[in-house]
Amino acid sequence: MSNTSNPDGDVTLDVRGNIGVVTLSRPAARNAMTLGMYARLRDITAGIEPDGTIKALVITGAGDKAFAAGTDIAKFRDFSTPEHALDYERTMDDVLGSIERCAVPTIAAIAGACTGGGAAIAACCDLRIASRDMRFGFPIARTLGNCLSVTNLARVADIIGAARTREIIFTARLIEADEALAIGLVSELLADHEALMMRAIELAEHVAGHAPLTLRATKEGLRRLRTAREVFDEDLILSCYMSEDFREGLEAFLSKRPANFKGR
Repeated sequence: MSNTSNPDGDVTLDVRGNIGVVTLSRPAARNAMTLGMYARLRDITAGIEPDGTIKALVITGAGDKAFAAGTDIAKFRDFSTPEHALDYERTMDDVLGSIERCAVPTIAAIAGACTGGGAAIAACCDLRIASRDMRFGFPIARTLGNCLSVTNLARVADIIGAARTREIIFTARLIEADEALAIGLVSELLADHEALMMRAIELAEHVAGHAPLTLRATKEGLRRLRTAREVFDEDLILSCYMSEDFREGLEAFLSKRPANFKGR
């Protein structure tokens, strides 16, 4: 069962037959991810054996309010050097890469808010289904003033296209359920959280019955296709995370006031 009493959150693995259910559990903070939670998610996905008991993995958030509402913003108050920013993005790529390389199919079961780091986690899963109250996006141009790494931009653009990726980041809007289905961000919409989880398990069991080598080769082939070109992005990351605007966005967010961005 998920641990909902830990203020630092938890990520749990519940094995149901040959299906693993991973729950991002910090409901008091809409499952906002701490670094410890990211590390636990990486360890779980990296620890799935190709020939082990688990044949498919469902990733979801605790409760029906959020899949995960990004990274715990208070963490960013510790950022004071370029290495802090680069280390954070390297950590994120390590976690998200582990989800992509997971030995079995992964299914994101999305209810409520799926934003920032939560949206990045969902984008790394092989399949995504959602309840009708889902909201997906990266409203960072309105809130913190940071940026996505080039790797994360590529992950999202592979699913919804570069033009729409640019549009949702520039406008800081969130994609809602009907649009998500229409553009292929999710493959199914369910009425509520209960129906979502029932369908997620059913879909996982269906996929788990197919040829593992075919699924594994497809996952890895698509990952290699996306990562065929290495792109330098440290200058872009530092231009945002080391800026006055990022500090202003962070303090404004935590103070629940609009940010006054100045472009420096």
